[in-house]
Amino acid sequence: MVYRSSRLTVREDEVSWPDGTTGLYRVVEKPDFAVVLPRENGGFWLVEQFRYPTGLRSWEFPMGSWPVGHGGTPEELARAELAEETGLQATELRHLGRLTAANGYSPTRFDVFLATRLAYGTPRREPTEADMVHRFFPDPEFVEMIRNGRLVDAPSLAALSLYREHAAGALGTA
Repeated sequence: MVYRSSRLTVREDEVSWPDGTTGLYRVVEKPDFAVVLPRENGGFWLVEQFRYPTGLRSWEFPMGSWPVGHGGTPEELARAELAEETGLQATELRHLGRLTAANGYSPTRFDVFLATRLAYGTPRREPTEADMVHRFFPDPEFVEMIRNGRLVDAPSLAALSLYREHAAGALGTA
């Protein structure tokens, strides 16, 4: 164990490589999370917030993990994050899949949900999300954000690829 807090663990494991040599493998453990794709009227709702590690504001789908001491199902987490960050409530929530966040250094996984038939409310953001904004992007503007590098969040883009495959009907038919 190199470091441990309530939200993050870093460890170094001694491993044997296929060629018989040994070495250290560094692993970062964080809680699993949910990513929600709120979709209506030919577009998506996104949130934008400052991300300290990159020093940049980032557009991304609503996402997050349970606060310390809380828990529930992935669907309950998705509903909670959507309401917290955007104020939106989904009448329909469809599980699209489960992905790994960064399998080269972390076992963290995330569930992806499509939220439709949306009702509007007031966001209930955490203090760390005080600067967060949310906005609807019609598909043409959303696609342009990806093309011009305004939407670069990897979990959001991975979630979008799951959505596109589900929308196409099955893998390999798009």
